[in-house]
Amino acid sequence: MVQDNIQPVKEDTFTLAKKIELLEVSKRKLLGEGLETCSTDDLQQLENQLGRSLTRIRARKNQLFRERIEKLKGEEKILLEENTRLREKCGMQQPDLSSTRKQQLLEDRQITEVETELFIGPPETRLAPKP
Repeated sequence: MVQDNIQPVKEDTFTLAKKIELLEVSKRKLLGEGLETCSTDDLQQLENQLGRSLTRIRARKNQLFRERIEKLKGEEKILLEENTRLREKCGMQQPDLSSTRKQQLLEDRQITEVETELFIGPPETRLAPKP
């Protein structure tokens, strides 16, 4: 009776081992390993599969970014309302956000030139001979 139960278990074990091996081969191919035996059609299918996977990954990443942006916008709104409430409580005036933002943009866009003693060339030409 035990022998009758062992045979199906051995078959299941063999089948699972074969599936694991196929999955490992597939994983290696997705990682770009073991491609020597692939035909052009196999490589094209692999490329298409990777392209679809990348599309899904990017879509999910973009969704997470959009959700995070919406959450941050909500937090910003709450903070602005709290800031307004606190300013009113302290008797302070609201700053003109439009002119503040314009000023900040102008400051961010300013280009600063810096003079350095950087020299590109062979070391012996760096030092000019002194008379």
